[in-house]
Amino acid sequence: MKGFLTFLVLRLIKKKSSSGEDIRQELEKRKGCKPSAGTIYPVLKYLKESTLIEETSDGAKEKKYSLTEKGKKELEVATRKFMKMFADVFEEN
Repeated sequence: MKGFLTFLVLRLIKKKSSSGEDIRQELEKRKGCKPSAGTIYPVLKYLKESTLIEETSDGAKEKKYSLTEKGKKELEVATRKFMKMFADVFEEN
């Protein structure tokens, strides 16, 4: 898996099936700035081509994405790596 944004997108999709716009809005709410469509959609394309996410249909016009089993496993591994890498940051105080 590449990049922190990819990690964030997988974590958001794990919580609920989401569209690209849902993800953009959630990141704006959490981080204070809304990433452009040109930032989010290439990440979604990469994740789909890597079979980490799949399109789901809920009858709406907008494409929604959910994690595949492979995506769930990859996210677990990435979360462990993230925690191992950054856990000491919180211990320095």
